[in-house]
Amino acid sequence: MTKLRNVSLIGAPTDVGAGVRGASMGPEAIRVAGLAEALRARGVDVVDRGNLVGPSNPWAPPVAGYRHLDEVVAWNRIVHDAVYQELKTGRMPMLLGGDHCLGLGSIAAVAHHCRDTGKKLRVLWLDAHTDFNTSALTPSGNIHGMPVACLCGFGPKELIEIGGHVPAVSPKWIRQIGIRSVDEGERAFVHEHDLEVFDMRFIDEMGMRHTMELALATLDDNTHLHVSFDVDFLDPVMAPGVGTTVGGGPTYREAHLCMEMINDTGRLASMDVMELNPALDERNKTALVAVDLVESLFGKSTLMRK
Repeated sequence: MTKLRNVSLIGAPTDVGAGVRGASMGPEAIRVAGLAEALRARGVDVVDRGNLVGPSNPWAPPVAGYRHLDEVVAWNRIVHDAVYQELKTGRMPMLLGGDHCLGLGSIAAVAHHCRDTGKKLRVLWLDAHTDFNTSALTPSGNIHGMPVACLCGFGPKELIEIGGHVPAVSPKWIRQIGIRSVDEGERAFVHEHDLEVFDMRFIDEMGMRHTMELALATLDDNTHLHVSFDVDFLDPVMAPGVGTTVGGGPTYREAHLCMEMINDTGRLASMDVMELNPALDERNKTALVAVDLVESLFGKSTLMRK
């Protein structure tokens, strides 16, 4: 088991999929919080590829159930190509969002790479929301509530075909952790397609350790582990800088244990850090917490056992 110790930072400064402006400033906020320096201090080879360039946010109303579909498609194609290129060179892409609609392009690229290399894929979706909406179910039309559905083949043709395979992933490859806000129609759709969801009640009852043991079960040497980390996964008390805060999230220590147990597997091979909105933050507090947690993903720990 060889842990990847090289990371390529890729900024995706857009909020075209969101209902609140500001996530477009997320990549710079997390850079200012010292992400690259923190990773280098842990012995990681970090290259910052800078920011991708895509269409601006037209801030228009939904059309046929989707807001900004053309712009979301364009951004996700750009993200797919950038992430796929890094994977082909043997580096670990870390996508800095940007809103979580971009998880579609990122994970489609990872799935594309796994098909190329014969790897199995496991996706950990750390989020307050399942993001399994469709145009028929969504109350808002905001596509950042739809990327998991699109990855599983439910969405507009232009989005579900990114990565060259429909569906890009099977629901069986996804584990969702920290969920605590799901629309009614979306809830039924999640059950219909048997997504594995570890919601906050499960974490409350069973604890984060047991949750992560189940979410990480059956990983092997041929598994590519992707973490898609929406900062609203965290409780807003410690992470107020997101557009869709939901109370009752994991505590600081629960979040660190989650990250530490992912690191323990040695399988982490790509990730997203999404929905950081500095316009809603307090002195970059949320970005600093996000960097702290990413450090735990790369081995920072207070573990005193041998």
